[in-house]
Amino acid sequence: MKPVATSSFASTADAARAAELRRVKALATLVLAATLTLFITAKSLLHVHPAFGFVAAFAEAATIGGLADWYAVVALFRRPLGLPIPHTAIIQSNQHRIADKLGEFIEVHFLEAAPVEAKLREVDFASFIADWLSDRKRSEDLARFLLRLLPEALSASETSGLKTFVTRRVMTQLQSINLAPLAAGTLRAFIEEGRHQGLLDDILRAVHGALTQAETMTAIRAKIRDELPTLLKLYRADAFLVKKIVASATAFFDDVRSDSAHPFRGEFDRMMLGFVERLSSDPSYAGRIDALKRDLLARPELGDLTRTVWSNVQSFIQRSAAGETHVLQQHLANVFVEAGAALAGDGEMRAEINQGLVAVLRSFIAEQKSGVSGFISDQVKAWDMGQLIALIEVNIGKDLQYIRFNGSLIGGLAGLALYSLEVLLRL
Repeated sequence: MKPVATSSFASTADAARAAELRRVKALATLVLAATLTLFITAKSLLHVHPAFGFVAAFAEAATIGGLADWYAVVALFRRPLGLPIPHTAIIQSNQHRIADKLGEFIEVHFLEAAPVEAKLREVDFASFIADWLSDRKRSEDLARFLLRLLPEALSASETSGLKTFVTRRVMTQLQSINLAPLAAGTLRAFIEEGRHQGLLDDILRAVHGALTQAETMTAIRAKIRDELPTLLKLYRADAFLVKKIVASATAFFDDVRSDSAHPFRGEFDRMMLGFVERLSSDPSYAGRIDALKRDLLARPELGDLTRTVWSNVQSFIQRSAAGETHVLQQHLANVFVEAGAALAGDGEMRAEINQGLVAVLRSFIAEQKSGVSGFISDQVKAWDMGQLIALIEVNIGKDLQYIRFNGSLIGGLAGLALYSLEVLLRL
């Protein structure tokens, strides 16, 4: 066999195996030379003693066996002595068939659904994600990486028309929302929680404050004065009436605010519940709310506000990506760390994530396994055969050299047995 070629597959371990292969190969060649020398010597000494015939028979058969196995081993990798002998250089001649069969074998035996799923279920993907995110430095690196991508993603969304598409979809969805049932449900929950009574207290407090202001009392007095007869104006009845009205109103407000069971509160409850009922069932209310919604969405100020918000978001993200501000990066990092800690403490969530990833990866591998098979086949077909043979020879060549030893030994013993049988038949 030729010396093992240096290959791009070589590593430190490969170099050690190549050295060992050269040593064993040299030893096998010495054994072959020794049996040949022994055969020649024994043949030349036959006239001295008949026993040398047995030695010569053993050596002759051992030499033939060693040569035959040398030929077999060499023919596996290359053409013996460079001669174009049929059925030699077996690996080189069958490179494409070996490549196809290797790809097929991996597809059938390694990428089958059952073993792939079993192996995937052994992996705790969720715990790995949780541990990875819980590491502060990794979360900061992830946040920094995402921030670097965001400006380009936002620019791409504008140039590709994605922003316009999303805006239209959002506006369409907003237009389709029926606000009346939503508002009615929200108000009903507001009332059931008793929060409307707090609102009533705030209204009463605000009205009380407005009535007791000097400007308000002056305006009320002027209104009353305009309505009073001239005679009463002479006796300053307007001032008296204003004081009485304000005093009565503030006393009423104080009574309602201080008494949780005041009849007015019951009336307020009935008024609010009646309004909720009409809001949820009266088409006219629904129509008014829908018209208000359409008017609001059609306002040009809303478009200006949207553009301003979008511009400010872009500017903030660009400054964050450039490192001018670390607020967003720190916030994202905190979110990732907290998500990792929450995931680490939630076994049910980890189980769901693992199950989902197994399903996704199993499906992906099932869909792509023929592509993997083709990729492996194409790669093997594209390999340089000198490198491939060197790789195979380095890894299994030592064991193949022992075939030569075995061939010499078994051949020698077979030759000795046949020679012994021949001698016995002559007797």
